Amino acid sequence: MASEIKVDTIVNAGGDNDSGIDLATNDNIKFNIAGSQKAIIDSSGNITTANAGIITAGRFINGTSSNDPWLKGVNSSGTETFFVKPDGTLHVSGNVGIGTSSPVAKLHVVGGHLQLNSETDSGSTVHHYSNTTSGGAYRVRFDSNSNVVGSIAVGTSSTAYNTSSDYRLKENVVTDWDATTRLKQLKPSRFNFKIDKDTTVDGFIAHEVSSIVPEAISGTKDAVDKEGNIEPQSIDQSKLVPLLTKALQEAMAKIETLEAKVTALEGK
Repeated sequence: MASEIKVDTIVNAGGDNDSGIDLATNDNIKFNIAGSQKAIIDSSGNITTANAGIITAGRFINGTSSNDPWLKGVNSSGTETFFVKPDGTLHVSGNVGIGTSSPVAKLHVVGGHLQLNSETDSGSTVHHYSNTTSGGAYRVRFDSNSNVVGSIAVGTSSTAYNTSSDYRLKENVVTDWDATTRLKQLKPSRFNFKIDKDTTVDGFIAHEVSSIVPEAISGTKDAVDKEGNIEPQSIDQSKLVPLLTKALQEAMAKIETLEAKVTALEGK
């Protein structure tokens, strides 16, 4: 029985000489298929494939260092494009696309929705947007039909929550309308949420506002999902500011009129 077999290549017995295993190069095993080289295993255990770049299996279970990547990709130019470390962190030099093969941002998601679940304690940060410039910049931007309709922007020392308000987007603008009557219909309340019984807050009941400032309310009164769970209404209280401002202006006008009458009476 031979204890050692020495060959440079292993090919198909039927004479398919353009496919096989090439052992001719020291410390490398080459795999050829249909006359072209498809993969190489080198002395470090790296697997280089014709289509997928380089996969380095440096640490699947154990390695020389806890920081050794156990999955690494290198492009045809030899540049490292990504690697995964044993702690599960993914490091990418370019853009990551989910649902797209042409990502235009560090993370570009197309289709479906993005859901983030956090089990951190109350002192932890779920979303962290860091501004590294001294000027303003978008942190979140909202588009509708390819037009910007809102944003969250930051400056050097402040944050702005913006919605579209450009005059060029509006028509039928009127300023002579009765705000006081509508303001009197609002019912500011004090209450606690059932889930937080020990905290009393000031606010409004959504459906009581919907007929007065409908743009401030989202959702439908008493709506439930297919399982009968509450689909709660929401309020954007900033939408009440125009009504409050107009009502205050009307009150100020009445006060100024009364002051003028008092001044006139005192002068007699």
